[in-house]
Amino acid sequence: MPSFDIVSEFDRHEATNAVDQANREIQTRFDFRGVDASFTLEGETVSIEADAEFQLQQMIDVLRNKLIGRGIDPRCMEIKEAQTSGVKARQQVELKQGLEQPDAKAIVKLLKDSKLKVQAAIQGDKIRVSGKKRDDLQQAIALLKGEDGPDLPLQYNNFRD
Repeated sequence: MPSFDIVSEFDRHEATNAVDQANREIQTRFDFRGVDASFTLEGETVSIEADAEFQLQQMIDVLRNKLIGRGIDPRCMEIKEAQTSGVKARQQVELKQGLEQPDAKAIVKLLKDSKLKVQAAIQGDKIRVSGKKRDDLQQAIALLKGEDGPDLPLQYNNFRD
């Protein structure tokens, strides 16, 4: 019986490369000349540090563009509140991976309500979708990628025929 898995993950090595590229761009940009600004990646959290809060927003845009360029969905970014202390502004950006239980249940409900001939089962932080025909599975993927699908960074892997 054909099946595939729905997961939400990113390549950590590509995230490291994106942060390094963002650091290099900030060092060469004219509007950051003489500003002590930097990105640091610790686990799944990117710490952004700059002199002013408005610069943090520009740095988040740079990071988002670099993530997109490295093939990472920007929807995995969870931007925390900015903290200012004297002459420094700091902000945390968390890179989320894995499907949380409420999101997984919403995806399963969406697949069941669509009347497609597929079965979806939650298995930890992924969802296994199986059906009798490959076409049904492709329709399920199209449904989740469409406008009615969830606003989550989803990947579809482990396709078995």
